[in-house]
Amino acid sequence: MSNTILDSILYTILAYFMALTVARIVGRKMISQMTFFDYIIGVTLGSVTANFALVSQIPISSAITVLITLGVLTLTLDYAHIKSLFIRKAIDSEPTVLVENGKIVNQNMSRTRFTINELLMQLREKNVFNIADVEFAVLETDGNLSVLPKSQKAPLTPSDLNISTKYKGLTKDLVIDGNIMSENLKDINLDENWLRDSLKGHGITNIREVFYAGLDSSGNLFVSKRQDTREKHGQYGME
Repeated sequence: MSNTILDSILYTILAYFMALTVARIVGRKMISQMTFFDYIIGVTLGSVTANFALVSQIPISSAITVLITLGVLTLTLDYAHIKSLFIRKAIDSEPTVLVENGKIVNQNMSRTRFTINELLMQLREKNVFNIADVEFAVLETDGNLSVLPKSQKAPLTPSDLNISTKYKGLTKDLVIDGNIMSENLKDINLDENWLRDSLKGHGITNIREVFYAGLDSSGNLFVSKRQDTREKHGQYGME
């Protein structure tokens, strides 16, 4: 009994790291921009991993061969996507216009088996509550709906009013959970001495007191101190 449990644990751990390795090689696209092909690969990868973990009679070499084959197949077809428009369309289909100039394209709705309720729901998720306000609504290959509102319904931007704006880039993480991000400091031509002096201005003398610190593109340092005390019941009004 104990040997069976131990074997199951070892097989599960091995299957997990094998699947993790293949997924890492394939990349993040399978999660962030899942197409039909990515979905099939993901389901197959999960099925193979589960069977390998649960059925100890499956040889390790067979499981590794299947996972490697799936990884190579995914990378090969990803490369083919880049080189061939025909393959891209054949495997992942292509974007489909569902709304044009405030009118629903019935033929495309039927072809993609997209219902009115689904269309209205996804429009509401884009803060659009009237189809007449839509210039184009396009169903992407990953199932998401891209919406271009009519120009008179689009929110104003500073460029519409000829207002100049300052550049706003990404915030650089300088301290995370008491650890200094030295590479980020070096990237912005600053050092730990500058960081420690700046933290003193926030009443902090020990880096370990900092839960997070980041510098925005305007040179403003945001600091959040570590909270060691437990939250009191109802302290923040959320449960």
